[in-house]
Amino acid sequence: MSAIGDPKRTVVIENVAPAVDGGRYPVKREAGTTLEVSADIFKEGHDVLVAFLKYRRADEPVWREAPMRHADNDRWAGLFALEANARWVFTIEALAEPFRSWLADLEKRHAAGQDAASEVREGTALIRAAARRAGGEDARRLGRYADRVAQATDQAEAVAIARDTALAALMLRHLDRSEATRCESQFEVVADRERARFAAWYEFFPRSSGTLKDAEAELGRAAAMGFDVVYLPPVHPIGRTHRKGKNNALVAGPGDPGSPWAIGSEEGGHTAVHPELGTLEDFDRFVERARSLGLEVALDFAIQCSPDHPWVRAHPEWFFHRPDGTIKYAENPPKKYQDVYPLNFLGADPAPLWEEMRRILEFWIGHGVRAFRVDNPHTKPVKFWAWLIRAIQDAHPEVVFLSEAFTRPKMMQALAKAGFTQSYTYFTWRNEKQELIDYLTEITTPPVADYFRGNLWPNTPDILHATLQTGGRAAFKLRLVLAATLSSLYGIYAGYELCENVPREAASEEYLNSEKYELKLRDWCAPGNLVDVITRVNRARYQNRALQLYTNLKFYGSDDPHVLFYGKMTPERDNAVFVAASLDPLAPRSSRVDVPIAELGIGEDEPYRMYEVLSDRWFEWRGPRGYVELQPEVNLAQIFVLHR
Repeated sequence: MSAIGDPKRTVVIENVAPAVDGGRYPVKREAGTTLEVSADIFKEGHDVLVAFLKYRRADEPVWREAPMRHADNDRWAGLFALEANARWVFTIEALAEPFRSWLADLEKRHAAGQDAASEVREGTALIRAAARRAGGEDARRLGRYADRVAQATDQAEAVAIARDTALAALMLRHLDRSEATRCESQFEVVADRERARFAAWYEFFPRSSGTLKDAEAELGRAAAMGFDVVYLPPVHPIGRTHRKGKNNALVAGPGDPGSPWAIGSEEGGHTAVHPELGTLEDFDRFVERARSLGLEVALDFAIQCSPDHPWVRAHPEWFFHRPDGTIKYAENPPKKYQDVYPLNFLGADPAPLWEEMRRILEFWIGHGVRAFRVDNPHTKPVKFWAWLIRAIQDAHPEVVFLSEAFTRPKMMQALAKAGFTQSYTYFTWRNEKQELIDYLTEITTPPVADYFRGNLWPNTPDILHATLQTGGRAAFKLRLVLAATLSSLYGIYAGYELCENVPREAASEEYLNSEKYELKLRDWCAPGNLVDVITRVNRARYQNRALQLYTNLKFYGSDDPHVLFYGKMTPERDNAVFVAASLDPLAPRSSRVDVPIAELGIGEDEPYRMYEVLSDRWFEWRGPRGYVELQPEVNLAQIFVLHR
């Protein structure tokens, strides 16, 4: 019998959802939401089944429980609240319910006019057994029910008493579950804080402002535009050996600051602040100032070193070596990064290096950082990230990790499964109508959306897509609206609001005079800036809960093949936002678009009003089709908020 387990536990529990790779990785949700769990549950014969969703916080020893309901075709479902920002565990337990099975059989026999005296005695015994398991008033009530069934004047009266819903509730409360079947697997859910699902990120280089104290003015600008997170490239000391010059020149000129990603010098490494930016105390004040403005600071976690990093001397075993014993610099052929040494996470004894990575994160968490943008995580082992993120979030569940991995789809997804809270995406390179529909549908619906939250960036310091290079101000406005409304997570790199679009050379996605290698002074009030547009878009995101959700994106029809039309609604349908976007930056477009009025409870001839956010105009629509006009010189996109 040991090979088959307990032969009496015969309920089949399978196809549990949500589950990532059969439960190998946790599902992602947010604290304060409700998780619906479903599964196929059945057994041999005709017994009536009951099922229970068992759940607990991962650090709790005792299971909590919620009933599951039969949905259809042996599919069952149940709910539990993710009350806290924590890791949760759930499983399922099911068994035959003898009393309800008995009652169903009794009712059939009685309806057929058969003698059921023996069945009545059997039911009486079931009720008395439950009374023995119960205590106090429940035991007395069950005893009285047993007496009434046993003493019924006829079969019809016994059946009527047995049907009492109060009796059924008592029998379920004191059900003998000693032979219940427990699902063979336990499933994890990471309930992140809300900022993991809804945030607008703004990236800027504080050194272009001067010091961290000088850069506090940028915090005010970001807050005024409605951003939630300010992301800083590395703020650590920068090496001088092989320092890069302007536009990634191999030789730095006098005064060239070098790349912030060439981390480490005699002034310190990953836990130091560049002296030209200030001190750790200045960084603490910067974080506190951000917090006072409703912002949080995200820090770049770039695991690499300049040749001058203290680790090079103290821990040469942490690096890759050439046959002649010299340390290898980073390469991504044909690109060469002579100013950067990558770290070897699979050396003879990787444990000290792994622990050092945890120590660095703990250090910055101690200085108020609760979000990290991780540079090139796809060049380090997935197993390392699973260990590190779990170790950090077990102690600090509020910490958010954004994966910067523009690499193969399966690696991007594996990193998300391993624990990354959010992920960069291919959005930058999705510019045609059908590819936008296909890609955004893929990443915002299960199974991918159960573990992958896409953070959409139209630009980064590394990426200036051809669409922005050639589309002018109209394209910048369009891509902003798409990023901010297709996903609940998006970000821009400073300079976007000024429509900076000059590439280093033809067919390059690198900026000319890139801020990665030099300081950049900007006039934020320059004519044609998008500050007002960005502010309006971010305000709309805060005023409309539909735009704060990630998995509610739906695409709808439009007559023009260049016009994309999509919407987001709350589950209650009390907030609905629709976006019409022309993907043609050169010519005016007009189109009829399909509005899901039936889903919204709007009648065929019922009028409804649409408020357009960017133009601050009202439109009255009627019926299942609306009309939009999109012009490059005005707006290539419109954001409509439905008002009844």
